[in-house]
Formats: sequence, C-alpha cells, structure tokens
Amino acid sequence: MKTPLEKEYNLSIFCDKRGICMKITVLGGGLSPERDVSLKSASLIANALLSKGHEVALVDLYDGIETSYPCETYFRRGTVNPFSYTIPETEPDLDEIIRQHGGRKSWVGPRVIEMCKYADKVFLGLHGSHGENGQVQALLDAFDISYTGCDYLGCAIAMDKDLSKALARAAGYLTADWIVDDPERLSFERVNKELGIPCVVKPIGNGSSCGVSIVKSQDEFEAAINYAASYHQKILIEKFIKAREITISIVNDEALPVTEIIPHEGFYDYKNKYQDGLTTHVCPAQIEEEDYKKCQKIALKIFKLLRMTQYGRVDMMYDDVNHEFWFIEANNLPGMTNTSLLPEAAKANGISYEDLVESLVLNCGRD
Repeated sequence: MKTPLEKEYNLSIFCDKRGICMKITVLGGGLSPERDVSLKSASLIANALLSKGHEVALVDLYDGIETSYPCETYFRRGTVNPFSYTIPETEPDLDEIIRQHGGRKSWVGPRVIEMCKYADKVFLGLHGSHGENGQVQALLDAFDISYTGCDYLGCAIAMDKDLSKALARAAGYLTADWIVDDPERLSFERVNKELGIPCVVKPIGNGSSCGVSIVKSQDEFEAAINYAASYHQKILIEKFIKAREITISIVNDEALPVTEIIPHEGFYDYKNKYQDGLTTHVCPAQIEEEDYKKCQKIALKIFKLLRMTQYGRVDMMYDDVNHEFWFIEANNLPGMTNTSLLPEAAKANGISYEDLVESLVLNCGRD
C-alpha cells in the first residue's frame, strides 16, 4: 500500500519541470523565542535537500546576508560540508541578539527577500513568532514567492491559541475551559474561581512550550504569570486536563500515525522537547483501534477547520477512561529536528526524513 506522500507523486524525482535540480532557500532562525529550534530544523532540512541533489542556501531570517556577493555564491551542492546546529537547554536571549546587531529590531534581515526570489522554492524552517503567525507568509506572497506550509491565513488562525480553541469548541470539539487577559488582570483568586487549580499558563501565541507553566499552588502562580508575561503577549490560562498527551501529524490531508508523548520528568517543556533522552515518543501510540481512528479524524477536521494546508500537527489530550479527546493547539510549522514529532510519525509510516523534506518542497505553493 502506498503511503500518503507516495499517493501524491513519485518521491524519487528531485528535479523541477525544466529537468534541472532546484535552487532552494531554507529560511531559519529569526527573532523568535524558538530561534535555536528553528536553526536546528533548518540545518537538517538543508542537509536533506542537499542529499537529494538540490542546490541549497540556508538564510537566517533575522541575520540576513550582510555581504554583497551574488546570490549564487551562497548556494551549496553536495554533502561533504553539512550544516549543523546544537540547541541549548535554555531559550535564546533575544535582547542580546538585537544588541549584537546594533539594536536593529527589524525582523527581516538584509537581502532575505533577494535570496528568496532567486530560489525556485523557499522551505520555511521557521518556528514561532513571525514565521508562524502569518507575517512571513504574507510577505512572501507579496513577492509571488513559493514556500512550504500553510498560507498566512492558516498560520494566523492556528497561532492564536484563543481563536483556535474558540473555533474548535464552536465546531463541537472538546477543549479545556480557558480565560485570556492581560497579566495584570489575572489573579490567583480569579483563576481559582473560574477554572480551578491546577491550571496551565501560557502566552497566547508561542510554540515549543516557551512561557508555559503548570500551576499547582498559589505559590507557583505569580512566577508562572511573570514567565508568560515576559513574551509581551496576552496570557491564556486553561483548566488542567489529566490525560495522556498525544499528537497527530497531517501531511497532504492525511493523518500520519498517532504519537504519545511521555516526558520522563515534569511536562513536555522546552528542555524536554529538544534535549535527547528526556522524553519518550510512542509511535504508533498504544490506543484502542476505534479511538485511534477517531482521534485521527478529529485532528484532520480541526486541521481543515483552522484553514491549515499542506502539513502541520494537532495536539490533544486523550482520556482513555471516557474515550474522549481534548484539543490543545495546532502547529502550522512543526519542528523538523532529530527529536521532532512529525518526522518520527512519517518514519513510522515508512517515509524517510529526506523523502519527507523533499516531498514538502516539491508539493508546495504556486508554480
């Protein structure tokens, strides 16, 4: 039986319609709390495309290209000198990065658009902030540049945790009760009255668990609010659902094998996500067949409800006692690191990392 990706095209083909290898700009980094994760993803994506014979340039959305050499000189071929990046245990200090760039706050670096226009395709290896809230997608659309992943509308909807939860609930799907407000309007007494404790505190528009805390007592509440508020967004607080954490990756309108996420300690925070050996991923998840198919259908429907396209991920909590699934959030540019969930799900479906990456860039955007 063919895999979902093989249904769309022949994975062995890596040339465009003109019969030549493509030039692909991989965008990573950026001015986002997920900058380091993005640079790791972008490095692995670039290496996968190099292994398929394409010419690849890896460009940091924020750093850009400071020199005036022709675009062609930044494209590599071959796998002799691969890209590499190691994710630190803690999130990046964005203020320090801005200081190192002379205080420049513009999140699009020099010559980024030029490098994207020069390429045949752009692979978005970005995570969080501008890369997932639709701003980069809208910018590339303005220049008629073809890129991987959702368009700006799907990104904007999925990135807003309040909006995506509201749409899911309105469509009849379970999602934990929640409130959204500015930090100064969120007191322990209010949250305890409206939602109860424990609860989950998070910024409204981050990924990679940046700014997320699970609050189990009044003593933990203030620290959690301050941590979430450090991202300068409204804060979403939701009722804690005690259940198994699962995720369903979607590629080309097909649900890949379900993955269960089991951190060895604590919850699935930034460190547990990106440091090897701290979390167990069970794929396919050990779920009763009827529930397994049910959560895949729910994930695909939510994916489409949020106007997401091409690929993404839907995160849920699975109550295996009551056979219920609770929507958490959707991810429109899932991680592509060695510990990331979508590549693992694709592998469980018989799709290699290299084939997955190439398939996404071959099947993206406008021709």
